[in-house]
Amino acid sequence: MTQNYSPLLSLENVTMKFGGLTAVNDVCLKVFPHDLVAVIGPNGAGKTTLFNTITGIYTPTTGRVKFSDHDLKNTKSSDITALGIARTFQNIRLFKNLTVLDNIKLAKHTRIHYGFWSGIMRTKRFKAEEKKIEAECIELLKLFGLETKKDFYAKNLAYGQQRKLEMARALATEPKLLLLDEPAAGMNPTETKELTELIHLIRDKFNIAIILIEHDMKLVMEIAEKIFVLDYGNLIAEGSAKEIQSNKRVIEAYLGAEVNL
Repeated sequence: MTQNYSPLLSLENVTMKFGGLTAVNDVCLKVFPHDLVAVIGPNGAGKTTLFNTITGIYTPTTGRVKFSDHDLKNTKSSDITALGIARTFQNIRLFKNLTVLDNIKLAKHTRIHYGFWSGIMRTKRFKAEEKKIEAECIELLKLFGLETKKDFYAKNLAYGQQRKLEMARALATEPKLLLLDEPAAGMNPTETKELTELIHLIRDKFNIAIILIEHDMKLVMEIAEKIFVLDYGNLIAEGSAKEIQSNKRVIEAYLGAEVNL
């Protein structure tokens, strides 16, 4: 279906080289508001490098990353977060010695409006905004079923709960685009099914676009409205789940055989 509005994210001939290694090669793709798309490919295909390039961890060797009307070249990761891009990581990165609630509150503070001196002096404005922040954080935790764990240290959560907390923390930054790097990694089938439903809920409730990297092909084929396939840094295919399943180049490079819906 042809989009009749501007893309939220555009990658224009993006190449990322590390010495003699080309991790991402001349990739072009577009993601539109409210999209739910997946990036798949074998290990080492360049998927996480692509996320790192979008979020400012790496600067593309050549090409351009645009978010809305912003060229992200030489933009710091913190400023990219402020523009509206949030992400989770393949290896969970929580503040494990802080409580569940404090993990969320730290992320929420990227959107504070009171100034430095208001914080120091604990003014009425500071107290009112802190109360509002805590209430919003509690609501986020409820969405992920973590409200009863708010005073637990993050390190004491079960693995699947830590994954959910990292997603909740990313949402606390109020993104327009959420990047999920292998959100189902290490989850059992029940947790994966819950995650599938949760990703749909998040996209619709917060009216955001989502890109996920994922090796669980069943989840990808169920959830993604469009799939981009990388192989050795090259974008070798894009399309619907049905189109990707029947693409011979994809089957050879990654899937190995057709996946039944």
